Amino acid sequence: MNWFKHKSYPDFWEAYKKCFAETQKQNIEHIRFVVFDTETTGLDTKNDRILSIGCIAIEGLKIKVSDQIELYVKQEKFNANTVKIHGLLKEGKLVKVEEPKAIELFLNYIKNAVIVAHHAAFDIAMINAVLVRLGLPKLKNRVLDTGHIFQKTKLDTSKTHFGLDELANRFKIPLHDRHTASGDAYITALIFLKLISKLKTDSNRSLKDLERTSKRIGLL
Repeated sequence: MNWFKHKSYPDFWEAYKKCFAETQKQNIEHIRFVVFDTETTGLDTKNDRILSIGCIAIEGLKIKVSDQIELYVKQEKFNANTVKIHGLLKEGKLVKVEEPKAIELFLNYIKNAVIVAHHAAFDIAMINAVLVRLGLPKLKNRVLDTGHIFQKTKLDTSKTHFGLDELANRFKIPLHDRHTASGDAYITALIFLKLISKLKTDSNRSLKDLERTSKRIGLL
């Protein structure tokens, strides 16, 4: 990338970075959350690639259906074994963009929102891997993991790892469009709101109440 060779960053990165000039709001009712999910060619964050990104926003603790984005990325690599999971073919009728354009559109959309995902470490690592390939810094957004938030509710302490299907079934959330990036993002958004409602009722609930309190481990 030209910006990497000249040790400068593209306009879209500079615009993204400027979004963090102001201090992040702390009351969760005043925060814009972006719930997102990725579909990928596999689970290797170094060698696999993103096939699609689905995002939907939450503001005022309400899902904003009008505020969402869905991106399909042209496949540099193809893994036929994963098609049965996400259904994304190398070719087809879907409008796809190159990886650099996809990350530009993604950053333009999320801005300084607080990112929410289920098992967020993987999705964040996949996005950061793209940024590294483009010679750009890693994501600056604060990140919440619905898996960690579920642990805070103390609803089930039998284990530490709960899949998206398990939480959706617990809260009677239909698994429509499962294993599509947008479908999983929407399911995660519903789970996120359910989890917040299960936590202590407090009009001054802050972002720190939802963040992981233990030492960060793994990909995050």
